[in-house]
Amino acid sequence: MSRGRTVGLDFGFTPARSYDVQTMPQSSTAPVTWLDAQRMPDDGNRYEVIGGKLYVTPAPSIRHHRITRRLFRALDPLLVKAERGELFWAPVGVEFPVTGEGVEPDLMFVSAERRGIVGKDWIRGAPDLVAEILSPSTARRDRSKKRDLYERHGVPEYWIVDPDANAVDVWRFGEDPEHERHTTTLPVRLGSERLGTIDLRDVFRPDS
Repeated sequence: MSRGRTVGLDFGFTPARSYDVQTMPQSSTAPVTWLDAQRMPDDGNRYEVIGGKLYVTPAPSIRHHRITRRLFRALDPLLVKAERGELFWAPVGVEFPVTGEGVEPDLMFVSAERRGIVGKDWIRGAPDLVAEILSPSTARRDRSKKRDLYERHGVPEYWIVDPDANAVDVWRFGEDPEHERHTTTLPVRLGSERLGTIDLRDVFRPDS
């Protein structure tokens, strides 16, 4: 997606780490929205809006990319080829229109029953599953701000994939939120239905 320029937000460099736009000079104190983020430069960085703040994250590492790809390949036969829905990965974004927030998850799944939220340019509403792969620049935000964001907006299940620990933390939100940590096999569910498992040893195998 091509992004133009946003008046009052000056990003003339590629950041070495993610940062909060509210620490940068601005011409307006109005909250930033997802639509504002879409007007940022198409420079390879990831632009996300949480709580009216713009977060900018540089492109992921090679290992991050490989883990995302392996996770996609493991989920594909269980979810897509079984015609249960569609998988998406960054830079496809998801907008939460009620609050104007929006992010670009590493991986997300939208069930066939909820295909109506899939728009022309991005997802508009809560996916059935979101997965974020931790990196040094995003780990704190993935574990706190994004977890809160997804819970607030009704995402049923959130995976936090930790390459350093070779583990996946699974959060299932609802009236009684559940948390599980998996290090060898990861169960894949759609609602109450268990669809299969993923071998995490393959997902986290060392780069050759």
